[in-house]
Amino acid sequence: MELQGKIKMIDETKTYGNNGFRKRELVITTEEQYPQHILIEFVQDKTDLLNPFKVGQEIKVSINIRGREWVNPQGETKYFNSIQGWRVENLSAAPSSADMPPMPPAEAFESANDFNEEEHDDLPF
Repeated sequence: MELQGKIKMIDETKTYGNNGFRKRELVITTEEQYPQHILIEFVQDKTDLLNPFKVGQEIKVSINIRGREWVNPQGETKYFNSIQGWRVENLSAAPSSADMPPMPPAEAFESANDFNEEEHDDLPF
């Protein structure tokens, strides 16, 4: 499944327990008649997927829905759901300058004033 929306919040990566379990939360706001604020969890190595993103960016997140059962001390069975992200795509229209290749210096281009037609005439006619 996929969800699409604007980033409202990106939390820091949190580590739990002695085994080093890592979790990071993201909230996106959907763009529909009644916008929804959806919490998506990223776990373990997937927490790093959020590093290049910033609040306000339009993204598409590939998700899995997870469910689990828990029996409380009184013997009642409870059910919980979570949304886990595993891929994030940037949908923002304008590319950031960080994504652009560097521009060569002006000296790398030949000046039109220094052009000598005899030196560069390699046409056969």
